[in-house]
Amino acid sequence: MIVAPVDFNDIQGLVRFGHGKLTDCSFYLLNIREAAAACAWLAAAPITDAVTRDEAPQTALQIAFTREGMQALGVAPDVLAGFSDEFLSGMIGEDNRLRRLGDVGSNDPQYWNWGGPGRIPHLLVMLYARPGQLDGWTQTVKGLQWTSAFDVLAFLPTSNTVGFEPFGFADGLSQPALDWPRERNPQGDKLAYSNLIALGEILLGYPNEYGRYTDRPLLDPTAPSATLLLPAEDVPQKRDLGRNGSYLVLRQLRQDVTGFWRFVDWQTNSAPQARQALAELMVGRRMKGDPLVPLSEDRIEGIASPDAATNRFTFDSDGAGTKCPFGAHIRRANPRNADMPPGTKSFFSWLLHTFGFGSKKFRDDAIASTRFHRLLRRGRQYGPPIPPEQVQQVNYPDNIERGLYFLALNANISRQFEFVQGSWVMSTKFSAMTEESDPLLGNRSAVPGCPFTDTFSLPQERGLRTRLTGVPQFVTVRGGAYFFLPSLSTIRYLASLTLHK
Repeated sequence: MIVAPVDFNDIQGLVRFGHGKLTDCSFYLLNIREAAAACAWLAAAPITDAVTRDEAPQTALQIAFTREGMQALGVAPDVLAGFSDEFLSGMIGEDNRLRRLGDVGSNDPQYWNWGGPGRIPHLLVMLYARPGQLDGWTQTVKGLQWTSAFDVLAFLPTSNTVGFEPFGFADGLSQPALDWPRERNPQGDKLAYSNLIALGEILLGYPNEYGRYTDRPLLDPTAPSATLLLPAEDVPQKRDLGRNGSYLVLRQLRQDVTGFWRFVDWQTNSAPQARQALAELMVGRRMKGDPLVPLSEDRIEGIASPDAATNRFTFDSDGAGTKCPFGAHIRRANPRNADMPPGTKSFFSWLLHTFGFGSKKFRDDAIASTRFHRLLRRGRQYGPPIPPEQVQQVNYPDNIERGLYFLALNANISRQFEFVQGSWVMSTKFSAMTEESDPLLGNRSAVPGCPFTDTFSLPQERGLRTRLTGVPQFVTVRGGAYFFLPSLSTIRYLASLTLHK
């Protein structure tokens, strides 16, 4: 089958580039005051595409909408119905979702700065710029009917921490590689971990790792303004509102930096080397980003050579979890496993396992295949950064809020973000463990059948595991929402909506 090349002119640049070199950044959460003015602003907004150009960009503008925002613009109910249930109901739309995401206790949306009841934004505007250019760029973007179109619900400034998150660890090291040439054949079992994923795992309108197209709104070509949209690849007689778009998850996470380092300092009797070593075991990486397990001798598909020193590894060589604990943050967020347990790379061993004759290990089937649950992260830090030489100080004056704007792109909120957050990060049953959730992100709240979730286990080479108890909550949710990041053709469609009223 001949597949069409990707049209980078139609994709927002955030998907392809991440804008890491545009270190000055701020987010605006807006509500639509007047739909016609909002559509006029959309029509004129200089939104950044994903085309590679000879001259590096100095600025970028990206936008995304909640379900409420698309309603406020005038998207018809039958069109909205084509979006996923998670997007339509929203991050706080169901009690069950709140429990699965860990948004209970001090994380309850009633305490959020934004995104909670009565404070759900319509629009997310993301502004990026080279150092010293953000203020001027913001004024340029605001000059296009901004005041008459929108009310500002929240302003989210960011800080440039040069690749390190507030706890002091190197960040953004592990990202899936997208199959932009569309050469990947995802069908069938994958016997080795791959960092390369099908385009449809992130962008709507393309086959995903199951070889299928994710549901999204498809319009009849006779519908108003439908001709502004691209044809659907899988249903050519329809126009595809979702194509080249993605679901965007945004969560504001406050990090208790001093509390984290105070806890590991207390656990290690204030021994500096032991304190840092314990912190690294909880995260799963050295502070500078090196993995705790040896680099893989096998080639890992989708790992570029510059990333090899920090990203070319799996946990296959650490089956007992003695080098990188099973519950470490990065092992939960990305178990780096294939469809089959380690040791099934040959056809014969795959056949034995498939028919139930292979040897079973305790944890073999406790974790789902990673390739179906990847996220493309585009987050930014906020709050004044702590100097690296002071980040481990247990008495650092930490009365200023700092943390992370977790921002992730995915094509299926349920199977990707919610699965990772609920089944891996927050779960007390991850990798057949009990009574512990993610050592960084866990909320420590009791769950049915598990009254304690505040432990962290350290398997040992010999003897019983070491078990830390009374692990505090280090990260608190301060806001969140589900957005749709549209293609540029879909933005033109949205901008035209008031013309038909």
